[in-house]
Amino acid sequence: EHCFYSAPFFYGLLDHRRFFVSGVRNGMLALKGQFPGGIMEHHDVIRRHLRHIEQLLREHDQWQSVPPLAAAFESTQPFCMDTLQPYEWLQWVLIPRMHALLEGNHPLPNTFAVAPYYEMALVPGHIGREAILDVLLALDAVFADGLS
Repeated sequence: EHCFYSAPFFYGLLDHRRFFVSGVRNGMLALKGQFPGGIMEHHDVIRRHLRHIEQLLREHDQWQSVPPLAAAFESTQPFCMDTLQPYEWLQWVLIPRMHALLEGNHPLPNTFAVAPYYEMALVPGHIGREAILDVLLALDAVFADGLS
């Protein structure tokens, strides 16, 4: 399978994966990659990305101590976009649900791509935007391998 990234994001992924460039499409690098280890290492990489997202939200004062009202989680929209702010969804939905799946040894999603939504939802200049996008792109890349 191929993953498509712009060059700046490619360099941020090199520490986690072994990639080779397999082509270019619409100005984006087409990368093929493989994890050097098995499922446990794969899960450790996912956990590391989730902790990094939390760290970034805290560093940028976007981590909340009080959860949104329960009704906010009843949204039928992707990312609860009509009831939660983008960073709220990361904190109150993505991070705890992914940790629960990992800790319970439940199957992880076969397809996973949150970065494209955040590229649109977080306008340029939004606090922490670039750092969060880098981590979300790396997290998406983990799932692109299909090792979950």
